[in-house]
Amino acid sequence: MTNMQQTISPVDGSVYVTRQLATAAEIQQTLAQASNAQKHWANTELSERKAICLKAVEWFEANRDVIGEEICWQMGRPIRFAKGEVGGLAERARFMIEASETALAPITLPEKPGFTRYITREPVGVVAVIAPWNYPYLTAVNSIVPALLAGNSVILKHSAQTPLCAERFQAAFQAAGLPEGVFQVLHLSHDSTTALIQSAQVDYVAFTGSVPAGAHVEQAAAGRFIGVGLELGGKDPAYIRADANLDVAAETAIDGAFFNSGQSCCGIERIYVHESVYDAFVEKAVAIVNQYRLGRSDDPETTLGPLVRTSAAEFVREQIQEAIAQGAVAQIDETRFPLSKPGTPYLAPQILTQVDHTMRVMHEESFGPVVGIMKVSSDEEAIALMNDSDFGLTASLFTQDIERGIALGEQLETGTFFINRCDYLDPGLAWTGVKQSGRGCTLSVLGFDALTRPKSFHIKTLA
Repeated sequence: MTNMQQTISPVDGSVYVTRQLATAAEIQQTLAQASNAQKHWANTELSERKAICLKAVEWFEANRDVIGEEICWQMGRPIRFAKGEVGGLAERARFMIEASETALAPITLPEKPGFTRYITREPVGVVAVIAPWNYPYLTAVNSIVPALLAGNSVILKHSAQTPLCAERFQAAFQAAGLPEGVFQVLHLSHDSTTALIQSAQVDYVAFTGSVPAGAHVEQAAAGRFIGVGLELGGKDPAYIRADANLDVAAETAIDGAFFNSGQSCCGIERIYVHESVYDAFVEKAVAIVNQYRLGRSDDPETTLGPLVRTSAAEFVREQIQEAIAQGAVAQIDETRFPLSKPGTPYLAPQILTQVDHTMRVMHEESFGPVVGIMKVSSDEEAIALMNDSDFGLTASLFTQDIERGIALGEQLETGTFFINRCDYLDPGLAWTGVKQSGRGCTLSVLGFDALTRPKSFHIKTLA
């Protein structure tokens, strides 16, 4: 069975999808097709590329119900939320389609007598996109659509947990009339993925996943002198200032911590609260979490589904138990969530207080339904603690003093700074991280830069 890939559903442990892994010959054929097709695609008018991408978006919207059901069964998101990912895909794709004219337009320099000077943006060639399971469409679309708009061909390798998502992208672009070979899908082993990255026919790699996996991707591409975009992990903080609207802060931050069972790279994993409002905030947060219903993802009443696999739940459970042994206080009674049992992917949500940065749960990525809440006495203490991390994807601040909030945000080591919201990607803004949260940028007009190469034209006009 080494040439087969199985997707085990976290809902009930059943085998949901089985796919054959690509052989070395199939990988080489795919690369050759991608390379050949890209040359023709690059010469296609941008207006046609935009029209095809828009038709693909419309295909996704027309098939949102089946796509939502597949997400539910592949990675465990509750069915009531799963199809909402199609709306996010459409929002991002439509923005990139609209922004492509500006982003890909030549840069014309000021007039210089006797010379014509300008810079064009050319596609890099074949783009390999390696996508994760947690937001299987939102993460992939960030690179796929701008890559195609820029004139590249794309090879998508999706997580073994969500192979159907890759195939839905294939179906959408096929229905939209994308020329054969411009977008292709491969189901690959780890070794074959490494070989793909190392292929001389791959010109850029867009990877979303864990820090260790990102390091492996970077090592695999070493010496090839190609671009590598890495969207990695997070340990994203939120700070609740003394003047915050506590109802908004609690509802927003807690949703940011527990939506998708906490399986979000930009989810809130640690919260710092000013001592003057600490008790009131914790009370509101606990009340919200106690209303969650942990259950099977296919149950419409479920608001909190299982983690993607049992090992992920056990990892978070160990973090929680270790923190409690070190003095943290569990605010949620696990017995309120009867499905939460060791040895299963079902895990009760947990709020921990009396935490500090010696505990793994406050500095190591959890990627699960747990958040630590820590009391602070000043803005300065909060900023220092928020920056005390190996990660820097997003940071959130809740305050009614926007001017002061912006001033504090300028001190934070983060890719995106929010005031009075969190856990959201505005496609008009650059999505990027610092420190171990990765390298590179997607979305916004800047998201096209890594997927193109500049070409300068320096023309001397002769009399």
